[in-house]
Amino acid sequence: MSTRQVISFYLNGHLQKVELEGATRTLLQYLREQLHLTGTKEGCAEGDCGACTVLEASLGPEGNVSLRSVNACIRFLPTFDGKAIWTVEGIAGETGLHPVQQAMIDHHGSQCGFCTPGFVMSLYAMYQNGHRRPAREEVLDQLSGNLCRCTGYRPILDAAQHLADYPEQQLDIEQLRKQLMHLRDEAGDAAVQWQGAAQRYFAPRSAAELAACYLEQPDAILLAGGTDVGLWVTKQLKQLGTVIYLGDVQELQTVEKREGHLHIGAGVSLNDGYQALVNEYPELTELWKRFASMPIRNSGTLVGNVANGSPIGDSAPFLIALGASVILRRGDSRRELPLDSLYLDYRKQAREAGEWIETLRVPLRKPGLQLATYKVSKRHDQDISAVCSAYALTLEAGKVVKIRIAHGGMAATSRRALHAEQALLGKDWSEAHVHQAMLALAQDYEPMSDMRASSGYRLKAAQNLLYRFYLQSTGVTSTRV
Repeated sequence: MSTRQVISFYLNGHLQKVELEGATRTLLQYLREQLHLTGTKEGCAEGDCGACTVLEASLGPEGNVSLRSVNACIRFLPTFDGKAIWTVEGIAGETGLHPVQQAMIDHHGSQCGFCTPGFVMSLYAMYQNGHRRPAREEVLDQLSGNLCRCTGYRPILDAAQHLADYPEQQLDIEQLRKQLMHLRDEAGDAAVQWQGAAQRYFAPRSAAELAACYLEQPDAILLAGGTDVGLWVTKQLKQLGTVIYLGDVQELQTVEKREGHLHIGAGVSLNDGYQALVNEYPELTELWKRFASMPIRNSGTLVGNVANGSPIGDSAPFLIALGASVILRRGDSRRELPLDSLYLDYRKQAREAGEWIETLRVPLRKPGLQLATYKVSKRHDQDISAVCSAYALTLEAGKVVKIRIAHGGMAATSRRALHAEQALLGKDWSEAHVHQAMLALAQDYEPMSDMRASSGYRLKAAQNLLYRFYLQSTGVTSTRV
């Protein structure tokens, strides 16, 4: 495997070649401290406030160009090798400000101005993806990762919905594609590799190289989008040892339908992964939009969220309810494991040393399946769930022939409610039997109390959400007081 220590990327249209001096320096630090591009701000250093938002352009496996807003504060600089980046300093045209910038001025979308560059870049990403006349809900989704303490948001929304009032100013996507192809061709098979006194960084170019690298160094940290690992550095000030980045493996960035399943590779972003799932299961739309902010969904990966195994991760419950499985790879060998068998206990998984999740397999929709998932949190957007529940139900002649219920936030792992399922299986789908299943949930879970919710609240919420699913699935009116 040939290697290199110099990364290449375009910044505001200009080629940058940077010799690595560390693996965990963030893009934000590089922009502000080395290039003095201080328009990109640090507000939270954890991907929550959006003041650091930039536009990232990357080349997909089939040569398609993706334009995405991402957080510069938690993304490590080496992960931008082979990509293009725009900051607020680089979006104005030769004849004046970009329409997004001008609209923000004309509609009074800025007050103190600290958050303004991030809002501009989120709207710029939306604009460059062809949305010059966005609906209000689309704007809200695009700005889900940007916080403002001054404006009350209304003038910013006004600016976003008047972008078509200005002369069009789009990027030359074909020229951008040529630039990114040039970077890909120039890199060839040479993987980025850096080693310091106490830290190492590897960015394999193929799944086989990744598998071999991880087998040799099973204690390494596998890095995908960095939306969790990045915080270990910026907030917890951890010194990471060996880091293996999987974002340069093109074959892991594919979504395929085959053998009755949706196959989602380990490098597929949360947004792309959820889009594929929503195409099959539209009931997941609300959870997708509430899962995280747009920049986080653009950087993070769906498989990364599953592999993280957090008991409050929102993806695992519905995937478990659907009967999803994972393809585990160790060197050249692979095995399939049901997702609900992967999680053993808090931060403990049924993976061997050097084994990693290569693919997520989700069954395609079967006739008669009813699916629902609900998220309970203190805030609607950008909040961690107190309880996340999921239900997959199949009825025949009014009887429950298949039922899978799973929850996050109720135990040390996301897991099924087996007692509640047994209280329903083979029974009429009726209020009486659902009430029995609600009581059975107390045998399935002993939830903890923390800052998000008490144990009693969590159990009551889980019971009421099951009842909500019954009401929504039948359309009946509640008889309970």
